[in-house]
Amino acid sequence: MSFDSLNTLSGLLNRPLSIGNRSVANRLWLAPMAGLSHAAFRQVLDEYGGCGLMFTEMCMSRAVPTENPRVSTVFRWREEELPRLVCQIAGATPEDLVPAARRVEKEGFFGVDINMGCSAPGIIKRESGAALLKESGGALAVAEAVRKAVSIPVFVKFRTGWTPDIGPAVALAKNFESTGVDCLVFHPRVAPDKRTRPSVREHITAIAEAVSIPVFGNGDVVTPKDCLDMLQTTGCDGVSVGRMGVARPWLFAEWTAGYVPTDTCFCDYALRLADVLDEQFDPIHALKRYKLFTIYFAANFTFGHSLQSKFLGAKSMDDVRAVAEAHLKPGMRLVKRPNMNLYSI
Repeated sequence: MSFDSLNTLSGLLNRPLSIGNRSVANRLWLAPMAGLSHAAFRQVLDEYGGCGLMFTEMCMSRAVPTENPRVSTVFRWREEELPRLVCQIAGATPEDLVPAARRVEKEGFFGVDINMGCSAPGIIKRESGAALLKESGGALAVAEAVRKAVSIPVFVKFRTGWTPDIGPAVALAKNFESTGVDCLVFHPRVAPDKRTRPSVREHITAIAEAVSIPVFGNGDVVTPKDCLDMLQTTGCDGVSVGRMGVARPWLFAEWTAGYVPTDTCFCDYALRLADVLDEQFDPIHALKRYKLFTIYFAANFTFGHSLQSKFLGAKSMDDVRAVAEAHLKPGMRLVKRPNMNLYSI
């Protein structure tokens, strides 16, 4: 990507944005990801900088009202990140979601995000996540109830729906705006699609043109060119990056502030994440989360499958560090786009 294009991208991303009654410094955000956007990863990401808003991993709404952040593996945070942190909650009914949203507001989060995008079988079985898109009345009922219950910004992350027709999603977006939702994060894929097919960028355009509240695009943003193309061709207000942010967390600083990764950036990152996971989680949960991270980390490399298998063989976090130190060297062959055989897991 040319120097001029990078400057254009940085200029577009580094525009402040009002979300409800609050302001965000830039328009490049970390997407919520189950098992990935946890407190340890967010701490490492914060050390690079450049991320306007961060989202927690998905928190089940029925658990949130009584969760103890010192014990919970998902509903936990650092006090210093709260002014830029949105808590994502998943539930099926207003009765599930309202008490959770109130707890989120009480704890001092920037905002609360209603999950209408997850299509994992366990979530769909609970009639949560993308299941809410099967019938618009239920989706609107929970959005309206949460909006009335809290004064902090309310976000909705949602997909195209259960069919490729964008019409119902457009109508839903308009209704979300009418209920007082402050921002939409839109992933332009049908609910059953596990990222095996390209996202449909034109659907982001349709949502952005339908409402006056901010709309963030999400999906298949891997390179700075992808990010610039999404901003320039869809009319969205900003970009939400998920798994590529886990693969290369410095991309937020790189795309917004010209950060230049070092020769040892991959090894440094792998070791730093191991240390912070060790600090914040017990050994079992730390190792489990690290191994999930390696799917996306290893997809950076030409021989990613081999590298990931070495990490998966680790029996402890000390083993993880030994693998990183032995196998992550300067000059390793990188791929321009992630190995989709790994990345789509």
